[in-house]
Amino acid sequence: MIITLFKTAILIAISTTFALCAELTLAQDDATSESYKLGAGDKINIRVYGEADLTVETTLSESGVINYPFLGEINAKNLTTGQLESMITDGLKGDYLIRPVVRVSINEYRPFFIDGEVKVPGGYPYQPGLTIGKAAALAQGFTERASKEKIFITRTRGGAELKFKADISTELLPGDIVTVEQRFF
Repeated sequence: MIITLFKTAILIAISTTFALCAELTLAQDDATSESYKLGAGDKINIRVYGEADLTVETTLSESGVINYPFLGEINAKNLTTGQLESMITDGLKGDYLIRPVVRVSINEYRPFFIDGEVKVPGGYPYQPGLTIGKAAALAQGFTERASKEKIFITRTRGGAELKFKADISTELLPGDIVTVEQRFF
């Protein structure tokens, strides 16, 4: 009897710990993706809890339009994951489901690009927390002619391209284009 009660108490403690960890992870995900706008190349997963037929995993095309069951075409480009969740929830609520619980997650961010004076220029998978120094490491380092003072980022915001000067510790965003220029000897 005491052993059974002890096992039950341990199981409750373990399940409570897992639930808290899951909530913390979701809160961290929401905090990091709260302002991130979806764009071409992002791989997303849309889930409606309890409705396996409504699970969609897709890569956003240049148009940003996805075809979602019951709702048809939805333009996800320039939306946050929270905005897309709300749009799908509102579309499913009432006609199809009573209280849909929708979760949109980013499986893989769109790539960033690094060119100029790096050993292997090209596109690389984005990782949260990525800096120019880390991006250069992914591109197998700077060349001998690289100027660490002449680094520029081209970033698209609201359809407009912005170009600004950066340094090795500048954090990158998905879709950024990093240009490392030559230094003069």
